[in-house]
Amino acid sequence: MTAVLWDFGGVILSSPFEAFNRYEHDRDLPADFIRGVNATNPHTNAWARLERSDISPAEFDAAFAAESEALGHRVPGADVLALLSGQVRPEMVRALDRVIESGYRTACLTNNVSGEHASAERTELIASIMARFDHVVESSKVGCRKPEPRFYEIACELLGVSPHECVFLDDLGINLKPAAAMGMRTIKVLGADQAIAELSAVLSLDLT
Repeated sequence: MTAVLWDFGGVILSSPFEAFNRYEHDRDLPADFIRGVNATNPHTNAWARLERSDISPAEFDAAFAAESEALGHRVPGADVLALLSGQVRPEMVRALDRVIESGYRTACLTNNVSGEHASAERTELIASIMARFDHVVESSKVGCRKPEPRFYEIACELLGVSPHECVFLDDLGINLKPAAAMGMRTIKVLGADQAIAELSAVLSLDLT
């Protein structure tokens, strides 16, 4: 292995799914309803189009509301966007630093949304983490997204590595499958301790 590829939300940050579940509980919605909307027509739905910057946040607000209503419960897209700010996992940042110190190439592969608003303090914190990576591949900027194979190809091209030289961490199996098919070693992140232990084993490094 010569490169470690990291998802951001759900890996470096806590999963937004926790915030989704709180929102659903507070509004008497079925558990995992928002994830279910996102999983319906996953390559062409409002969420996919927003992450590729094919539509604006305002257009997403209406489109997601229509999609969710068709599945039984109307949820404004703006409400979903407000739930995306996960908390930084310090132990994952420390693991990232150790990986970098050990000489591995790194990239962040993130499906994100252009024009996200955050406080100056949070913006500075996120920027300080992103600056650690050799490259950051953002769906909102490159016009494709995980799990599209081209997204992973871009990361490999930027790093100058082949897929079989990479290990990729993501919290979604749908994003890991194409990476594995290309030859990457993959780790499904269920939590920080589990992910760090598995990455430590793959790299034969103590990342704790």
